[in-house]
Amino acid sequence: MEPRAAITPNTALPWKRCIHLTLLLVQLSIHEVGASCRILRCNSDFVAATLDLGSSSSSGAGGAAGGAGGAAGGAAAVSALSREAVNAGYCSALRSYALCTRRMARACRGDLAYHSAVQGIEDLLIQHRCPRAGPTVQPRLQPQGTLSGDSCLYEKGFFTREGRTPEYLHCGVFGDPHVRTFNNDFHTCAVQGAWPLVDNEYLYIQATSSAVRGGTHTTALTKITIIFKNWRQCIDQQLYQAELDNVPAAFADGSVWSGERRGHHSLLVSTQSPGRHAEIRAAHIGTLLVVRQSGRSLSLSLRSPRRIVAAFGPEQDLQLCVWGCPASQRLNTHRPPPASPLPAAAARAHCAALLPAQDVYYQACVFDLIATGDLNASSAAVAALQDARDMISDRHRVHLPPPAACAPPAAPPTHTLGRYHGYRIIGLGGQQEVWMSAGPLPWLPGTGWDELSAATIKRSLCV
Repeated sequence: MEPRAAITPNTALPWKRCIHLTLLLVQLSIHEVGASCRILRCNSDFVAATLDLGSSSSSGAGGAAGGAGGAAGGAAAVSALSREAVNAGYCSALRSYALCTRRMARACRGDLAYHSAVQGIEDLLIQHRCPRAGPTVQPRLQPQGTLSGDSCLYEKGFFTREGRTPEYLHCGVFGDPHVRTFNNDFHTCAVQGAWPLVDNEYLYIQATSSAVRGGTHTTALTKITIIFKNWRQCIDQQLYQAELDNVPAAFADGSVWSGERRGHHSLLVSTQSPGRHAEIRAAHIGTLLVVRQSGRSLSLSLRSPRRIVAAFGPEQDLQLCVWGCPASQRLNTHRPPPASPLPAAAARAHCAALLPAQDVYYQACVFDLIATGDLNASSAAVAALQDARDMISDRHRVHLPPPAACAPPAAPPTHTLGRYHGYRIIGLGGQQEVWMSAGPLPWLPGTGWDELSAATIKRSLCV
């Protein structure tokens, strides 16, 4: 196999070419499957078989392979493999998929999802000109072995091994969309179409944004797809999908839980507002996800352990929750789209009443109101901030100062100058004193010395 080409976080994806297969996999799961019909197992095996193909494709059939559920994010990687070689591998995976469905024919003969799968495979074989006879592939096997009692309860198992709780990271995507990354960077994106938010060994999340107003860069999240990849004996692959005006409190197959072991469910869906809110707890990876509709857009909030977030390879190089928006797709929130029906002063006053701290959430609120002219758009930032408060244990890390609140480092004054406030940085080659002007920040505790993360201080100083 030839070496893979260089990967960059700004690699563009041919999402429109691969979305048809993603829709197929959604269709496979729209009805609850009986105990004897294991069509979702065929689906999971196909996704596992195409993971490597998805990571090595850049167009054509490789892009289609990348769209297969958990393999969708891998299509971002660029490889030196020829299109013919990728297509041959994809055809082998399809033949294996077809073979699996034939083995399920008797048990699944009355199941609509099964017949949809058979027809979808037939269409794809024709589309990619795959020979009916030829080699097949073996799906990537997950490590089995004997699981300990805590193997499907991540937090409990982690505490048993490490003697402490995991370190959790937070990502939030809402509004135009605005993205708060796991690294606490904050971007407003101009992206349209389907983009991966998370793509690791356990979880794949894809968000689709659509234009709100013609002729501008204003977009909103209209669809969120979440795939929990099959993992040992804890869970089989499970799919969740939400669309605008339809946020179900169930997985795509109609179930509300999955992976029962010793009285615990590895996956569990609940809701506080049917049709507009869903909370998914994935105990086997210690992860919490909240999907909600706010105004005319969807939002996603995620809390996951650092080790789960970091479990990805170099081919999984485009994840908005990890690296944020590609540089070419970032918008300046201080320059909302022109010709808004809502004056900027009115937008600022409305958001200030809802979000007293003028942080990135306030700034996102103002941007969304000016961009859409809809006062209801403010609810996205309000809900995202509340999710951040619920998911971030350190309250001092909840609020992020916007670029407008930054000031270049001033000459260090004496401690008696009330206009300046000192902060001690931990982790930049020891302790360093940094001074910030413009008075106390409303989300920081007091005006004395506070130990904050280096990332927070650097962001506050625009460095």
